[in-house]
Amino acid sequence: MNKHIFRRASGYMLTAAVAAALSAPAAAYNLHSDNGTELNLDIEAVFGVFTSEENYNLGAKSEAGGSDWQEGYIKYGISGSHAYGESGAAVYGGLNLVSSATWGDGDAGGFTSGEESETDLEDAYLGWRSGKMISALGENGLDISFGRQNFSIGDGFLINGDALNFGDAIDQLAGTDMDRGGAYWLAARKAFDRTAVVRVGGSEGVRADLFWLESNNKAQAETELAGINAEYVIPEGTFGLAYIEGLGVNEDYGYTNRDGQQTLSLRYQGNAGVENLFLSGEIVTQDQGDNTAEDADAWYVEAGWTFADMPWSPSVNYRYASFDEGFDPLFFGFNRGYGTWFQGEVAANYAGPFNSDADVHHIGVKAAPTEMLSVGALFFDFSDTAGGSGALDGQEIDLYAEWVVTPNLIISPLIGFYTPDNSDATGGSQIGSDDTNVYGQVIAIVPF
Repeated sequence: MNKHIFRRASGYMLTAAVAAALSAPAAAYNLHSDNGTELNLDIEAVFGVFTSEENYNLGAKSEAGGSDWQEGYIKYGISGSHAYGESGAAVYGGLNLVSSATWGDGDAGGFTSGEESETDLEDAYLGWRSGKMISALGENGLDISFGRQNFSIGDGFLINGDALNFGDAIDQLAGTDMDRGGAYWLAARKAFDRTAVVRVGGSEGVRADLFWLESNNKAQAETELAGINAEYVIPEGTFGLAYIEGLGVNEDYGYTNRDGQQTLSLRYQGNAGVENLFLSGEIVTQDQGDNTAEDADAWYVEAGWTFADMPWSPSVNYRYASFDEGFDPLFFGFNRGYGTWFQGEVAANYAGPFNSDADVHHIGVKAAPTEMLSVGALFFDFSDTAGGSGALDGQEIDLYAEWVVTPNLIISPLIGFYTPDNSDATGGSQIGSDDTNVYGQVIAIVPF
């Protein structure tokens, strides 16, 4: 998860905890700490129960009606570090496995069948950080790592791990083995297969990430890319510039445009020095590597206000996002809470659009009755979809809660109401009707 804290109210600290549990490395239990050497047991379990009154035809689903399914995973392994010398420079590393599964009917979009299960390597990385050795860069101002690990930029608009987790349901449609073990919504597997990352600078001022990432995910066409993410971090917010270049793909799985693709992003996120204000925005221009594909842009602006002096510290956010036809959202993912960057639980996961070829209006309202409980409502309006035809236009309302029951149990229920403008008979994705779909999920997170 992105390390920046975007909100001051306690409700948003809770959101950060939930987002961290779903997108960050497993929680750590210290096994040994002595003379600069630390060894941790990493373990995390997440389970979800899902129901949808309607199905969607973007995967392997072909029959009208609903789906009920369950997903779960457990991540377990070790991580540690060893500091040496007076400078505090240290080597570090981690090794984790993930066991995941989907049960029941499979998800409503037809990306899993409900019969998936798999145990495989997740994290396997080594690194070195400088401590106080390079004073000009600040403490740990140089951090070099490589291996299997997660990587994200900003709040996940373009890269938030390799977290697309198809099951075996679309193997026949794709003509190859896409199965990553299920847990499609939970995104059990997030690590890139091979990485080299150099982080320069601390948590303030000028800093940068130089990265090379290679995916072994067939649903992402085993994309290889590299780039730089530069940031200027001040109390008023973070200004970011990212450049990403596609180095290659496995053309058997599509995304041929990514070979040579150049993506440039400018972004800002912060409060501009005004307490309780939240501002965020990003503009992306993308030159496609395949000469037959047209260049594409995407951008969004968001503003919010937290009424910190009112009971429950309620907040209201508005965001407008626009994605050109043919825009490639790359490895976007769940980062700072519901709606970023899966816009609408039904639309973003099962029905489409998927952060491409659409304009999206979003309003979010949130409040924190207690420090351990927050509640929220999200509204999304999708327009100008499917090449301007409007085939995937629709609206969605999601109501949710985030409850830290104990330090080792977080529960997040959600109910969604998705109304498409079209059924599959008129170009949409909802099979059999354009009725409002009532969708529900309950996620239980157990960070040991």
